[in-house]
Amino acid sequence: MRDDGTLDDPYAPSSPTAAMEDGTSTERTTAASRLLAYARELTGRRRAQVALATGVVCCLGLTAVVQVRDGDADAAKRGGTLSSAELAQRAEQQRASRSLDRTAAPSTSADAPSAANSADPDTTARKAAPPRPTKPAPVAGLDEDQMENAEAIVRTGRKMGVPRRGLVIAVATAMQESNLYNVASGVLPESQNHPHQGVGWDHDSVGLFQQRSSSGWGPVGRLMDPEFATRQFLTALEQVPGWERMRLTDAAQAVQVSAYPEYYQQHEWRATRVVDAIMSAGR
Repeated sequence: MRDDGTLDDPYAPSSPTAAMEDGTSTERTTAASRLLAYARELTGRRRAQVALATGVVCCLGLTAVVQVRDGDADAAKRGGTLSSAELAQRAEQQRASRSLDRTAAPSTSADAPSAANSADPDTTARKAAPPRPTKPAPVAGLDEDQMENAEAIVRTGRKMGVPRRGLVIAVATAMQESNLYNVASGVLPESQNHPHQGVGWDHDSVGLFQQRSSSGWGPVGRLMDPEFATRQFLTALEQVPGWERMRLTDAAQAVQVSAYPEYYQQHEWRATRVVDAIMSAGR
């Protein structure tokens, strides 16, 4: 019982407890207020930072726009100072440059064949092959067969390294001996088994130079070969001392030992024309 005669409420909090609870409530209210104020301060700072960053970005964007506009203005000013001809020339150069870039750009397709691989091998070989010498037309009254035999003589002599003078002597000698035909012998039926352009009857003489197998010039079949017969004649000619300085008829006679030694001389001018025509054609 209180002093005033009232009964104590058993459910009412005592004074110390009430004071303690009031103090705790006040502290909680103060802490919450501080946290809320701190949160507002942080929020204000973040908003200020965001606003500052946004302002910086905007300033940079404006600066870039101004620079681009200034650059465009400068370009326009420079373009305005160019004449119409200069502007057309610059445009043409730009088009040429773009065209050159497109032309020079390599192909990136793995399936596209290269020019070297797509080229026809036969066509490439024909292009790479050197041009063949032109076949000379017959000269000095010769026909096709005679001209071909003269070519065989010149070609063989050049392979042997015989000078031009020796080629003229050889052609003139063949003109006298066989009229520049590859002649077989009627006495030697064996000689007629080989390609020939006529048959003679001067003992066993055969071929372009009417060489005799019985005299040691070689087998009959070999003597019917214009190249072999020419080699036999030129080899014997080169063994004659001073043949380069002799008259043609004397040099030929030293090899052939003919009963008519002067007959070779009459063919020198024709033989010279024939050899010159063949050599000029590169045969």
